[in-house]
Amino acid sequence: MPYEWTPTPPHNDRRWQLSLWPYRSLLRKDFVLFIGGTAALVSLPLLTLLGQAVLWGLLPFFGMMLAGVWYALHVSYRRGEVLEELTVDEARAHLTRHNPKGDVQEWEANRYWVTAHLHPKGGPVENYITLRGGDREVEIGAFLDAEERLMLFDELQAALRAGREPVTPSGL
Repeated sequence: MPYEWTPTPPHNDRRWQLSLWPYRSLLRKDFVLFIGGTAALVSLPLLTLLGQAVLWGLLPFFGMMLAGVWYALHVSYRRGEVLEELTVDEARAHLTRHNPKGDVQEWEANRYWVTAHLHPKGGPVENYITLRGGDREVEIGAFLDAEERLMLFDELQAALRAGREPVTPSGL
């Protein structure tokens, strides 16, 4: 899952953190293998042209193709560098979103009044999740898959509900 709870649920702690990030189908460690494999496969037809002058005319286009694939993957990675962190303690809920261009968006509200809302069809994406508290409503996890957002919503509601239960001193 492209999100992580600290501590892991089910938890009865009043302090917890939820970190969310976009799913990556091609990991950075596999990037080199992909570029190398692409270069090898595309160069196979060029082997028939060894020793001919036309090979030198095709090599620049081969290089531009590899550079284009590398650039497109690099841009895709940069756009997907989003991190959302929801930190909840006894009194406050604080959401921080680190955007790809380096800017940071923050939202904070009284923990007791924070509620999670699911918009199955009304949002920009299916199963859109928002947090409402204070004077604003903010989105969370819009980059996740629709099924992942459904699972996250259930877990998020349970975690927020657990924080509203009264604390009883042990031994009473």
